[in-house]
Amino acid sequence: MIRMNLLPYREIRYAARLRQFLVLVGGVLLVGVGVVILVSMGIKVRLSAQHARNDYLTAEIAKLDKKIGEIKNLKQQTKEMLAHKQLVESLQTDRSDAAHLLDQLVRLMPDGVYLESVDQHGDTVNLQGFAQSSARVSTLMNNLNGSPWLTHAELIEIKAATVQNMQAYEFSLRVNTTSNKIESERKINTKKAG
Repeated sequence: MIRMNLLPYREIRYAARLRQFLVLVGGVLLVGVGVVILVSMGIKVRLSAQHARNDYLTAEIAKLDKKIGEIKNLKQQTKEMLAHKQLVESLQTDRSDAAHLLDQLVRLMPDGVYLESVDQHGDTVNLQGFAQSSARVSTLMNNLNGSPWLTHAELIEIKAATVQNMQAYEFSLRVNTTSNKIESERKINTKKAG
């Protein structure tokens, strides 16, 4: 007997192929959705890791900014300390200059000459006082010019005056200090150190 298939085989084959296609499309969709979910989870993990790194870097930058501020503060304090040190050193040298000036004036002052005021501005010293005679003022000027610390004694004014019912001469002198005082001071310091 001959068998004959009167069923619509083309439609069955088409339905089978359609099922295979739908299963294949469903599988591809499931795999695609799975890949999208995995990729999005990977991106979220990477984003959270990057946010953690950014937060860490921000915290470290804040720490470094604080340290930089402390360093700037220390630099400013160092500058102030150096300026203070230089001021103290200059005052130390100036302090000894005044003592040397007064010492020189005492040593160079002839008898019969009395100083009323000594005024120093930089390297210029103004002397005002009284003398028993104009010759004593001249002797004082010669002594000042012969000093290694003082030079260029210049008479500003001399006039007759009466001091305690005695005839005297009121005078005003200008004298300059020299750079020899620094060299002399160095020699004195080296002698003390030796």
